[in-house]
Amino acid sequence: MKEKKKISLIPSYSVVPLIVIVVWNQLVYSGAMFLTRNWPHYSFELGIDQKIPFVPWTVCIYLGCYLFWIANYILTARQEKEKVYRFFCAEVMAKAVCLVCFLLLPSTNVRPVIEGNSIWEILMSIVYGVDSASNLFPSIHCLVSWFCVIGIRKQKNIPTGYKIFSVVMALAVCVSTLTTKQHVFVDVIAGVTLAEVCYWISGKTGIWLMVENTLLTKTEYGFQMRSNRSSNKI
Repeated sequence: MKEKKKISLIPSYSVVPLIVIVVWNQLVYSGAMFLTRNWPHYSFELGIDQKIPFVPWTVCIYLGCYLFWIANYILTARQEKEKVYRFFCAEVMAKAVCLVCFLLLPSTNVRPVIEGNSIWEILMSIVYGVDSASNLFPSIHCLVSWFCVIGIRKQKNIPTGYKIFSVVMALAVCVSTLTTKQHVFVDVIAGVTLAEVCYWISGKTGIWLMVENTLLTKTEYGFQMRSNRSSNKI
């Protein structure tokens, strides 16, 4: 009888990159917020931002996007090793640029006063209470949402319908950052542009090859060390 091949949710070569980007994201966001907490902040609000209405119910998109991120990052992590490393190198690079922007141009915006008590307005109050109006330029919400599009758009095994859904969802998240008054227009454009530019740089420079070789070297070294220990015990 033929043995059934075990299909893992995430390939072994994608585990470390996934852990790295989660930790790096927290370090960038929380670290920048801590360092700039007493610094002067700038507003990049434009005339167009004043015309965009405050729409509390769109907070469901703003918060619901986390499930979208998880799903698409897992789908991206299931690609060939080379594509995985290129994607995650771009992601780390983009967050590094975000950190520089957060430190050099700490930004803020003016949030509306919430007076109602509907479920959406209550959720908005919670979001405002938990997430301070800082680390806005570029928008990490928009950056990560667009990376979700980049990660799967050339995968042949992903249905076209889901690719279209991903684009629509990413755009909806971008709009929700504006209608919840979490970001301004410039933040959104910067987030999407940064994702595209960093992915292009990662592919053109081949920087992901250095990461791949480093990880492979450490993995091989680890296997060799374990083999030597096993041999010594015999």
